[in-house]
Amino acid sequence: MQITALYRHPLKSHGREALEAVTLQAGQSMPFDRRWAVAHEDSKADGSEWAGCANFSRGSKAPALMAINAKFDEASGLLTLTHPVLPVLTFNPDTDGTALVEWVRPIVPQNRALPDRVLTLPERGFTDSPFPSLSLCNTASHEAVAVQAGKPLSPLRWRGNVWFDGADAWAETDWIGHDLSLGEATLRVLEPTVRCLATTANPETGQRDVDTLGILNRTWDHQNFGVYAEVVEGGRIALGDTLKVH
Repeated sequence: MQITALYRHPLKSHGREALEAVTLQAGQSMPFDRRWAVAHEDSKADGSEWAGCANFSRGSKAPALMAINAKFDEASGLLTLTHPVLPVLTFNPDTDGTALVEWVRPIVPQNRALPDRVLTLPERGFTDSPFPSLSLCNTASHEAVAVQAGKPLSPLRWRGNVWFDGADAWAETDWIGHDLSLGEATLRVLEPTVRCLATTANPETGQRDVDTLGILNRTWDHQNFGVYAEVVEGGRIALGDTLKVH
């Protein structure tokens, strides 16, 4: 098996960024993945600790967010976001969260709690799991879903960190509790990734157009796609690196 794609999501639910390589650290999520998140008006989160998805603006409630792309400059600390119907935004999420809130408000539902502030959680990140994790996605499983949908689907719907090929569809569901070697790193698979309405939105348009959850439930009797893993031993991983299950 081989790594085919790597992605990080610097601002949770607000864009993805393709990478060629990344160095992982034991006990941490992918560097700068979901380091920031947009708390809404009703959120109790204050950035002092991890908080669940319900505290943040996200694609399950605001599908237009799924069409955001991101690019983070680690040297300057500037994050650049693009969206099909919005001007390009470049800002420092640590010091200018107001710029993001003003930029994104036009594309979120106005009848729900609106974006209010940007929070940060260095190293740990506001991962979708309650533990620091990377999400791994199988290209064969993705193709199996696309067959059921009757048309090609963008893998960006799943917002995964590590994509791999060379495994049978849904083989990853048998890896729970096993260690994986990826490049120089070792990961331990802990649990499946339960999916939400964000995956029903087209990553190019931000419009809901495929009932991914219905497909998963009707065809496979579950709502999972991919698995969450923790980093046991750090190291560099890159496109083309081998993935091996122990």
